[in-house]
Amino acid sequence: MASLGVGNLGEFLREQRRQARLSLRQLAEAAGVSNPYLSQIERGLRKPSAEILQQIAKGLRISAETLYVQAGILDERSQESAGDRATGAGVREAVLADPHLTEEQKQALLQIYSSFRDQNSPPGGD
Repeated sequence: MASLGVGNLGEFLREQRRQARLSLRQLAEAAGVSNPYLSQIERGLRKPSAEILQQIAKGLRISAETLYVQAGILDERSQESAGDRATGAGVREAVLADPHLTEEQKQALLQIYSSFRDQNSPPGGD
């Protein structure tokens, strides 16, 4: 089967589901969405909301932020200033990759980190 492209959300979801060794039905149940709806998302026929993506991420046990970036909802670099981009991205990558944290813990850590960065950012952005 030919790949539909790296940025394709449906193909990305299908690959994540396969890596997690979940059937379409199992993931739909875990995410709290209908089997046909999840199938339509994977085939690129539906564009899910951020809330649905969060439910799917939870079912896959991956970061919701990862799905937001794949769906084009979030630009992973948009929250970083040019000078601090590599540092901030590295922290996020480390938190998201840690297998010992739950999805909720990862999201809480990222929110706290973002909050501290916002508090300590100089006025004017740089």
